[in-house]
Amino acid sequence: MSFSRQISIGRNCKIRSRMIHQAPQRTLETSKASLSRIIKKLVIEPESDRAIKPQQNPFNQSSSFNHNSKHPLSSPSQFSFEEKYRYICDLLLSQTRTRSLLNGLRLHAHIIKSGFHGIPLIFHNLINFYSKNQLPLLSLKVFQESQEKSATTWSSVISSLAQNELPGLAIEYFRKMLINNIRPDDHILPSAFKASAILGRSDIGKSVHGFVIKIAFDFDVFVASSMIDMYSKCGEISDARKVFDQMPERNVVSWSGMIYGYAQIGENEEALRLFKEALLQELDVNDFTFSSVIRVCGNSTSLELGRQIHGLCLKTSYDSSSFVGSSLISLYSSCGVIEEASRVFDEVPIKNLGMWNAILIACARHARTEEALGWFEKMKNAAMRPNYITFLSLLYACSHAGLIDKGQQYFELMKEYGIEPGAQHYATLVDLLGRAGKLQKALEVIKGMPTEPTESVWGAFLTGCRLHGDTELAAYAADKLFELGTVSSGMSVMLSNAYAAAGRYEDAAKARKMLRDQGVKKETGLSWIEESNKVHTFAAGDRSHEKIREIYQKLEELEEDMVRAGYVADTSFVLQKVDGEEKRQTIRYHSERLAIAYGLIAIPNDRPIRVMKNLRVCGDCHTAIKFMSQCCRRVIILRDNNRFHRFEDGKCSCGDYW
Repeated sequence: MSFSRQISIGRNCKIRSRMIHQAPQRTLETSKASLSRIIKKLVIEPESDRAIKPQQNPFNQSSSFNHNSKHPLSSPSQFSFEEKYRYICDLLLSQTRTRSLLNGLRLHAHIIKSGFHGIPLIFHNLINFYSKNQLPLLSLKVFQESQEKSATTWSSVISSLAQNELPGLAIEYFRKMLINNIRPDDHILPSAFKASAILGRSDIGKSVHGFVIKIAFDFDVFVASSMIDMYSKCGEISDARKVFDQMPERNVVSWSGMIYGYAQIGENEEALRLFKEALLQELDVNDFTFSSVIRVCGNSTSLELGRQIHGLCLKTSYDSSSFVGSSLISLYSSCGVIEEASRVFDEVPIKNLGMWNAILIACARHARTEEALGWFEKMKNAAMRPNYITFLSLLYACSHAGLIDKGQQYFELMKEYGIEPGAQHYATLVDLLGRAGKLQKALEVIKGMPTEPTESVWGAFLTGCRLHGDTELAAYAADKLFELGTVSSGMSVMLSNAYAAAGRYEDAAKARKMLRDQGVKKETGLSWIEESNKVHTFAAGDRSHEKIREIYQKLEELEEDMVRAGYVADTSFVLQKVDGEEKRQTIRYHSERLAIAYGLIAIPNDRPIRVMKNLRVCGDCHTAIKFMSQCCRRVIILRDNNRFHRFEDGKCSCGDYW
């Protein structure tokens, strides 16, 4: 397929993403320990020439013109044509830096009136002006009116389209530029790679990469760095690493792109190793680097290491960055420290949409529904326009608080903002109705979808059916899921469990067989807890831990206190066909209980016990942990694959609605 044909395919593409809950690997411990020592050294050392410094933003340095003195526009007869148009260019640059849209529009009108609109340099500055004011279609209109299109003019319009989230048009004009025999340079090529990354089209990016090799730009540091960024964002980490390793010179963009790429695919150990290497090479890392590595800590729930990197951000003044701020909010939220997440939000002076969405998601996951709805009102008062993720967070918050009317209001409000609900919004709305027992209403929503329901939509409906014991509708949902063809391993397990709970063991066996036929193994339930910068991971019935004897002894002592307090094991959550005593033994040593027992042994009484789990907590363990918190008088924070549970004095923050 020709290059022009291949890059023209990229229009109207969408990027899909998914959240993966994964237990941290034990191999992270060594990397984290050594990285921790480096960070401590950097934080403790006094400021010096080798310390990381934030890059100056030229747009913070405002340019001003003295309008009381004579200038080419006030006294046109005294100045040459060149002096006048160069002065206009200076004015345009000033309005671009200050984002002064009204003044810039007036100046554009003056340019047309005075006959300066035919000069390529003025066109270039006008395109940049509208681009920086987030008006890419006006940039495109200026470009189209330009009679003489230089390489700089092409570069400006392609950059404007790519920077303002119009990747399809950016690729289209890149193709037109090549057709017009304009040779791209190190300013145009990064924009083409950025557009490919936004589209999620590594095939288009590879075509551009081949063209880059042909014109001998593959060793240019800016072009190669943009290639790494593109491959990383498209999930092609091996291609990104190949470009990275072949670079004769690397900059902060190339390092940050690689760290981001490894973080995105869950290769946390390699991301931390690269960050450590960057610090050892005294690289002036930026807010994007910090943001990526903080997200690694959040994904692996490495709270202590995350706090140390936060300290490094404070030292280098990057804590005020909205990109770093949103990552810190996600870190503290993922590690169960919601109060710290709120403090970070309050301390960042200029908040972007990512920060608002991060705090909304944090409150929703921690069952702070009223706070989440309050943040949304503050967000509107701050004139911040919500997006797809904002409404997904609001629907999620309403779903886990049973706020049916409020959730439906937000679903309708999306349309007022010009946002078309996607499959995830419908899945969350169905989840809201299903959890509340409105199964017929949820089914009506599914049947009224403008597109075919996805696995997540039917999965949400199946969850509601299971919670309310409606085996007939559950079977209907299962049939619809099977019609989709191959489903995820988690969904196959859900089908099997739903059938087993209804006593339909033959159907459950069929669902498990489907899982085996796909060559996919059921995900092992794991729970983990961090103590002294080390992660301790447990599976159900695990006996591999060095303190396993003390852990089991603690559980036995605790269970005696729990029984006296009124705890009775509910073995209905054990779905295997085994006798009653074996069911009690199975449920007694679930992974989260082992992790909590270790926390009771190792973590001081004045600190909460924070446990992470990769699967949903079962109903009996949820009840048991409430009794544990009451008997031990400890705060226990458990994150399962859906939300956070804060257990204190025998109660859970979810209100038993999860």
